[in-house]
Amino acid sequence: MDQSVSIIIPNWNGLRHLRTCLEAVLRQTYPVRETVLVDNGSTDGSCEFVAAHYPGVRILRCETNLGFAAATNLGIRRTQGDYVATLNNDTEVEPAWLEELVKAMDADSRVGMCASKMLFYDQRHVINSAGISVDRAGIAWDRDGGTPDDANDNTPQDVFGPCAGAALYRRAMLEETGLFDEDYTSYLEDVDLAWRGQALGWRCRYVPAARVYHVHSATGKGNSPLKSYLLGRNKWWTTLKNYPWPQWLPYGPMILLYDGMAAAYSLARGRTCHGVRGRWAAWRSCRDALSKRRTIQSAPRYSARLAFACLSPLASPLQVWRRFRHLLEHADHARA
Repeated sequence: MDQSVSIIIPNWNGLRHLRTCLEAVLRQTYPVRETVLVDNGSTDGSCEFVAAHYPGVRILRCETNLGFAAATNLGIRRTQGDYVATLNNDTEVEPAWLEELVKAMDADSRVGMCASKMLFYDQRHVINSAGISVDRAGIAWDRDGGTPDDANDNTPQDVFGPCAGAALYRRAMLEETGLFDEDYTSYLEDVDLAWRGQALGWRCRYVPAARVYHVHSATGKGNSPLKSYLLGRNKWWTTLKNYPWPQWLPYGPMILLYDGMAAAYSLARGRTCHGVRGRWAAWRSCRDALSKRRTIQSAPRYSARLAFACLSPLASPLQVWRRFRHLLEHADHARA
């Protein structure tokens, strides 16, 4: 039986991207039950443009910028699809994108998440994200980021989770895990959700045939102070909420060491201390994170074994740096 799909697109002053994004959504080979634009208080005429040119797109207007997590949750609560597709406004999806994701989801009832192959919009032969990975030091990164695209690779495989910029979620999983953590505002909320899903026995499938072109960091500019702050804070919230206790003793020192090196590297490159401020904010609010942790672990199907088994092995500091090197190179390319 065909499953109904709701597409949710958060938007904040993304007028320059909306035509490309929505035209691609309208070309999907799989029928879409509803497409919802959740507008975060845009002042660039985004809502007026969509209302005038895309009357089939429902607009949910927010008075202020709620951030990605809360805006997406609003869309999830206001839609009815069996599956929920989340999509950044700065993307262009290929016509079979949704069909390929649904096919992978339909194949196994324990698949609760599907990840797309995201390619850089301005370098369409280079992978932006092939799903998300998290290692035993609590470091999250985009799989295969910066590697050349292999157009012949169409074999789905299990991964930790999807980048929510172009993902498909089973509503039944969202109802069990809870939605995105709205305290995050933006960044790493998809990592947190995927980790909660994995701990409850839900799987994620990476679907390379579901191809998306993404203008990386079009809304949250590359190394903006706010983005650095949120990444530093949300990384520790995610770890405090989800890392299983039995492994804290052997791996806790490595988590602290690797994160300390990351903060030192950022400062050594002459960047501001906003990432350090974010980390401090996370520790100041650790009681709230630990309270959420207790709620997560009290779920009937929660498994500490599964919460740890989904993590990748530790890598050397040089290997960790290589995971993110392509983002610096891409930023240089974009400026050229």
